[in-house]
Amino acid sequence: MQLPELIGYLAATLTTCSFVPQALQTFRTRDVSGISLGMYSVFTAGVALWLVYGLALAAWPIVVANAITLALAGTILVMKVRYGVRGAG
Repeated sequence: MQLPELIGYLAATLTTCSFVPQALQTFRTRDVSGISLGMYSVFTAGVALWLVYGLALAAWPIVVANAITLALAGTILVMKVRYGVRGAG
């Protein structure tokens, strides 16, 4: 594995793992009051586009990271809509 690819996988792992605590807390508490509907909507759309971009380039660090991040962010977004949009800020 080349250094740039290794850096890509490391960056992908770190940024993707950053969503796990939020997702776990949201699953456990069902508290979505501190989550911005606008931010998560735009962010999730952006992640989806990064996934498409990674697929177009066959850049696997981008594809893997954004597929996982899309699943996590999408789940949080669905929970925000399902459990309450108050405090959507």
